[in-house]
Amino acid sequence: MRSVRTALAAGALVTGLALSACSSGEQTAGTGQAAEGKTMTMAISADPGNLDPQFTSLSVTMQVDWFLYDSLVGISPDGKQVPGLADKFEGNSTTAKYTLRKGVTCADGSPLTASTVAQNINFVGDPANKSTRIGVFIPPGAKATADDATGTVTVTAPAPDAFLVRNIGGLHIVCSKGMKDRSILKQGSDGTGMYTVAEAVPGDHYTLTRRKDYAWGPGDFKQGQSGLPDKVVLKVVSNETTAANLLLSGQVNIVAIAGPDKQRLQAQKTFQREAGTPLGELWFNQKAGLTTADLAVRKALTQALDLTQLGKVLTSGTGTPTTRLVAPGMGPCSDDTVTGNLPGHDLDAAKAALDAAGWRPGAGGIRQKAGTKLSLVFYYPTSLGPTVQSAAELLQKAWTELGVDVSLKPVSTAEISTVVLAGQGTWHAGLIPLTVSLPSQLVSFLSGTGPPNGSNFSSIKNPEYDAAVAKAAAVPGADGCADWASAERALFKQVNLVPFVNATVPIFGKGATFDLSEGSVIPSSIKMLG
Repeated sequence: MRSVRTALAAGALVTGLALSACSSGEQTAGTGQAAEGKTMTMAISADPGNLDPQFTSLSVTMQVDWFLYDSLVGISPDGKQVPGLADKFEGNSTTAKYTLRKGVTCADGSPLTASTVAQNINFVGDPANKSTRIGVFIPPGAKATADDATGTVTVTAPAPDAFLVRNIGGLHIVCSKGMKDRSILKQGSDGTGMYTVAEAVPGDHYTLTRRKDYAWGPGDFKQGQSGLPDKVVLKVVSNETTAANLLLSGQVNIVAIAGPDKQRLQAQKTFQREAGTPLGELWFNQKAGLTTADLAVRKALTQALDLTQLGKVLTSGTGTPTTRLVAPGMGPCSDDTVTGNLPGHDLDAAKAALDAAGWRPGAGGIRQKAGTKLSLVFYYPTSLGPTVQSAAELLQKAWTELGVDVSLKPVSTAEISTVVLAGQGTWHAGLIPLTVSLPSQLVSFLSGTGPPNGSNFSSIKNPEYDAAVAKAAAVPGADGCADWASAERALFKQVNLVPFVNATVPIFGKGATFDLSEGSVIPSSIKMLG
């Protein structure tokens, strides 16, 4: 996912699925002379866990992996496609062709070949390998062929993908040793990226060292660029107040702050870039047998909530209403698919709906049906900042008034990954932001197979959504926006998920400047200051 603070990261995609972002202007503290030979320390909100880039959906891990790996196509701060590992790329909705830059090498000095790139694509595209990137970057069943003499990779997709060239181009490419032995990728790396892993201390920090031979960064990167840090320390700091203090004291150079601590950093005129991201996204687990698989229950739960007030609490009053599922400022489509398409706040109507569905008030006011209490476990990630707990408590109050027994479950990023994404626990609802930059990157999370064999973690089954997606995927680029909008509206009609507020998450710098791509710090853009 590549958003720094969100829970799920899809395309660049949970805490993360990665990918939303837009850049903002830097503030006055971003000036200064470039300094050489320095160490850059970046605070990350949670431990990234398994660093294998083809087996994660956590945005925090995606950010770490951008230091270690490259993709065929880069995305500039203004959202345009630029050369990455490939200096030429072309295609349509069913075929894509990439021509590799010359001179690209892996960390061990071996050349990156077209055959290795094709192996990456074929591995992720094979459902048997259970990569979390299938359906996000690589369509299921996609086949890649390589010509090492010309450095070209040609990919054929079995079904249309409106953004095929860009999606395939966004996959982190693993070098041949890592493809042969993926165990070395869990706490190490084998890529073409600017940095390699020198030390991994899970839960505390990850130390990376720069490759001085690196000469093929995204866009117009040039070898010998001034101010690049020789060493990067990614320090796990789960508390935002602590992270902000570390930045102000100079112990950390880069940090993302979603909560109220951002106000005092902004008052200091600290260097800042901004990532627009969905923050308020309510998901229901629709697995057969769970109460939230019932549309009447999902609708009533939504009607019981004042989503406007909930959004204000979650964002400290700084958020904006969500208008579509793709992250703010990203993607080619601008249709408002949310407004007017979700159940409005009406507690009396919610109570009546549950009555009609057979959920009647019982002992202690808790509703029951056939002797079963209406009890829900609600998950929310602690990595999203202190306001999330307040929002969860407000939601609990509203649902309790509706007659629901609600257990709040604050969880770490790792627990979200294990319980929700891997399907190894029971949950009924949760606040789980999913950040993507293209509507096609949502599809595997909103349809198809659930965990452990697929990414449809909330077990959504919506034939109207599937039909609209099939129609949209056949139309290249922005020409299919009307169909993508129809697909999203179909989700809201069935209350499969409830997006309600977006946030602008500032990423602050002290002693360093940088740019963002789809919500992640671009390693090659970092400039240390004297």
